[in-house]
Amino acid sequence: MENKTNNDNKNIAILVENVSKVYKLYDKPTDRLKEALGLTREKKYREHFALSDVSFDVKQGECVGIIGTNGSGKSTILKIITGVLNPTSGRTDVNGRISALLELGAGFNMEYSGIENIYLNGTMNGFTEEEIDARMQDILDFADIGDYVNQPVKTYSSGMFVRLAFSVAINIDPEILIVDEALSVGDVFFQAKCYHKFDEFKKMGKTIIFVSHDLSSIAKYCDRVILLNQGVKLGEGSPKAMIDDFKRVLVGQYELPESKSENSLVNDEQIKEAVETKEAMQKKQKEEDSSKVLEYGTKDAEIIEYYVIDDRGIRTNSIIKGMEFTIKMKVRFYSDLPAPIFAFSFKNPKGTEITGTNTMFEKAFLEPVKAGEIKEISFTQKMSLQGGEYLLSFGATGYNGDDFEVYHRLYDALDVTVISDKNTVGYYDMDSKITVI
Repeated sequence: MENKTNNDNKNIAILVENVSKVYKLYDKPTDRLKEALGLTREKKYREHFALSDVSFDVKQGECVGIIGTNGSGKSTILKIITGVLNPTSGRTDVNGRISALLELGAGFNMEYSGIENIYLNGTMNGFTEEEIDARMQDILDFADIGDYVNQPVKTYSSGMFVRLAFSVAINIDPEILIVDEALSVGDVFFQAKCYHKFDEFKKMGKTIIFVSHDLSSIAKYCDRVILLNQGVKLGEGSPKAMIDDFKRVLVGQYELPESKSENSLVNDEQIKEAVETKEAMQKKQKEEDSSKVLEYGTKDAEIIEYYVIDDRGIRTNSIIKGMEFTIKMKVRFYSDLPAPIFAFSFKNPKGTEITGTNTMFEKAFLEPVKAGEIKEISFTQKMSLQGGEYLLSFGATGYNGDDFEVYHRLYDALDVTVISDKNTVGYYDMDSKITVI
């Protein structure tokens, strides 16, 4: 990694130029040994591109998010920027002092006390003892682990360990902050402190690169977002545009960009292969997940398909708050039924039922059906739930005289993410219009 200032790029904090990272994958350990000893001229490895010809820059004072599926190269590019890894080709320029929240606690000595590790980490970051002393109280206040700071780190709980490590990392007065999923450490109260500190850094004009699977945080904090997939940069732009593209990647509906030049390390075929691989993995995962869904009922009717589509008609598990979306279900009937009822409900991960409706409440369908029929049901509404993760359940029920019967019910069938850049109190947003005179 090069650390230098270029007059032509004086407003650029981080420059990533045509960076690729290639790993050699061997089928057997002996193949690696034979090649290392020069005992074979035959190529014994396959090349895996963790990153393929990735380029972007980050301006001073800008907050840039990086999103993508697991294995997209997000953490790899951060490690190259911070100097933990060297690129196979390409270069990076960094202008400013970096604090990297990648692997919290890396460099801590488990035999040392918390205080001793603060001095150890501070020294590793180039601070004098006097400079560490000046920051000590801020570090201790933020970590808030009490007298344990004088005990060996090996006696800490995992929560105490990450609190101290996070506090040390953010109190060294960095000009550039690199964050890889680190804001979700500790309990809910400590997470609130982390996000408050993150807000402070933004207001102070610090340069931030933020990697997260929490798309709501990406939408809220980032000025610009870079989308990676299987080591390939698919695009960069506004948070909303890139989150929309990411959702299409997840369902294999991403529109491939124009072909790159012949000299590029990546082309449309690689991107297509990456998308198809992800689509196949998701299909397999969906099949595995469907076998784990809790279901019961008389099976006079069966829910044979269910999914969610966004306002553009794209199948997705991520909905932007405030946007219209549709819940779809397809039901096959094995018996004549007088007036089946179709339903859905949302629960939070703790199991609390948040909201839901059915065709009887909505007076939308009160008709008999015949055995062999298939009905497709659509529930369309605006997403008003707060940003977060929810579980979606489905049901096909009805009455046999006065007796209520469950024909088929699927519990926690889908995981739905609500993306929001503004959350209010409680489970849903009342969408208040405010005037102050």
